Amino acid sequence: MIRNIAFATIAAALLAGTASADTLREALVSTYNANPTIMAQREALKGTDATVAIARAGSRPQVSATAGFNQDLTKTGGGNGRNFSAGVDVSYPLFNGGSVSSQIKAAKTRVEAGRATLRAVEGDVFTEAVAAYMDVIRDRAIVELNNNQVQVLSTNLQATRDRFEIGDLTRTDVAQSEARLELARSNLATARSRAAGSEENYRRVIGHSPDTLAPPPPLPPLPKSPEEAVHIALASNPDLIAINQQARAAGLDVNVARATRLPTVDAFGAGRYTDYLGTEQDQFGPFAAGSTTATSAGVQARIPLYQGGLPAARIRQARAIQSQILEQAVGTERTVVANTRSAFAAYMAAQEAIQSNQTAVSANELALEGARAEQSVGTRTVLDVLNAEQELLNSQVALVTARRDAYVAGFQLLNAMGQAEAQDLGLDGGPLYDPLGNYRRVAGNWNDWAGEKVTAPVSTRTVTPAELAGTPVTPPPTTQSVTPPKQ
Repeated sequence: MIRNIAFATIAAALLAGTASADTLREALVSTYNANPTIMAQREALKGTDATVAIARAGSRPQVSATAGFNQDLTKTGGGNGRNFSAGVDVSYPLFNGGSVSSQIKAAKTRVEAGRATLRAVEGDVFTEAVAAYMDVIRDRAIVELNNNQVQVLSTNLQATRDRFEIGDLTRTDVAQSEARLELARSNLATARSRAAGSEENYRRVIGHSPDTLAPPPPLPPLPKSPEEAVHIALASNPDLIAINQQARAAGLDVNVARATRLPTVDAFGAGRYTDYLGTEQDQFGPFAAGSTTATSAGVQARIPLYQGGLPAARIRQARAIQSQILEQAVGTERTVVANTRSAFAAYMAAQEAIQSNQTAVSANELALEGARAEQSVGTRTVLDVLNAEQELLNSQVALVTARRDAYVAGFQLLNAMGQAEAQDLGLDGGPLYDPLGNYRRVAGNWNDWAGEKVTAPVSTRTVTPAELAGTPVTPPPTTQSVTPPKQ
């Protein structure tokens, strides 16, 4: 129930936006449709889907054909013999100790783990995209604040110089104003550099350079306590679901290893045709037939008596891998708990920082106004005014940073609780990717000749024409046609 409420709230929030600017929802849609990390994980899941068909093949008939031509180089009977032969062999496994059924179950379980991993990757990439979006908003705001500071200090310096010319202020006052202006210009250059870095990170994650960005929508209601957040995370975190499914699959692998100690039973049939190509009388006498056929069928059992300790070694290996994954599951659980509580603490701290910094900004605005008034009547120095301006700037930057930190920490908390995936966010940039589509298409396939064509990357490149100028780009050679992947 909590998860469904969160779905609706997030979706409604992300649908709100400003028509004249890029919105967070649009950025997440672009990320979902073209981020290479998400696209690569989808392809990895397709590879995992194929393991089910691989496992099922062990329970199906095996048919093979042989054909050959033979020419004797020494005489057999009355002459050099030659023949053409062809045959068909069919085998069908009747009993394999449960090995194949365990392999099929393990493959299906790993598919479930792969789907959970895809969900986890989506959530992680969306969290990265939200952070990139908020970083651009923060750093652009800091650039504006520093640019405004440079303009204010430039005006202050000119006023200080004018008052110095009439003997109202000293050279020290002018030097202090000049130093603060140059420091502000340095800070502005640094802020612009950081903003450029954030914009490039935005381009890397989301797939295009940021335009004007709209303020993000409010986050949905979050848990009131870290214990409540951890409770949700333990039930819904996809990383935890994935590792638990991997542990189940590892347990089935132990059954596969155990099956190597049990008998196997196969039914078989064979047919052979041999044509002596006119040399039958030279080889076998005047009454020999020109061709022969032979058919056979039966049941064959293989009972392993001693295999050099191989089954026991495989069982021990499978058990050790299972134990390893079980230990990793505990480690993953620890990580989920720690990340959830850390995100909750960071969110709460950022909320408190927002309130404190809002108060600080208001107080510093009042202090600056008072310092300027008192400096005009001689009870405050130029340095007092410069310090007040710097304090105001610092509190404004801290407020912008706290708002960014609160939003990102809140989204990280949603991700830790398993509520930051595409289905949670209500993205409407087209139909959502359905991992079951590929599974249904390949998991039960019987056809040996059903293959996949080479597909073009779905993720978008971010290289601009100007960056490519003069640089020849040669795609990798391929002899197969290129088609977009099926969703």
